[in-house]
Amino acid sequence: VQLQASGGGLVQAGGSLRLSCAASGRIFSGNARGWFRQAPGKEREFVAAISGGGGNTYYADSVKGRFTISRDNAKNTVYLQMNSLKPEDTAIYYCATRGSNWPTDRPLEYDFWGQGTQVTVSS
Repeated sequence: VQLQASGGGLVQAGGSLRLSCAASGRIFSGNARGWFRQAPGKEREFVAAISGGGGNTYYADSVKGRFTISRDNAKNTVYLQMNSLKPEDTAIYYCATRGSNWPTDRPLEYDFWGQGTQVTVSS
């Protein structure tokens, strides 16, 4: 299984970015997916997750109302729409998948990880 995250970049505070995570290999399109992020000197933290069918989504309190996770199972791709970005959102963003259709906010419960994409928000 390979996960390819893309869409990161440099944006001013208040701006938007859309991250994508395309999956390939032996992957079931109905597997749950998650987005996590890691800022310099900090532990990896949960951002958002979505169930296999897309009907259930979960968000960290810090991004609720600003970020939206979605998926297109026909393309094996998950998206993270990030609006009203803040400097504290600056981090490397990772996507992950697990062998279940139920999402979780626990990184140890994800089986495969992408390489990450850098998001930098300037003030």
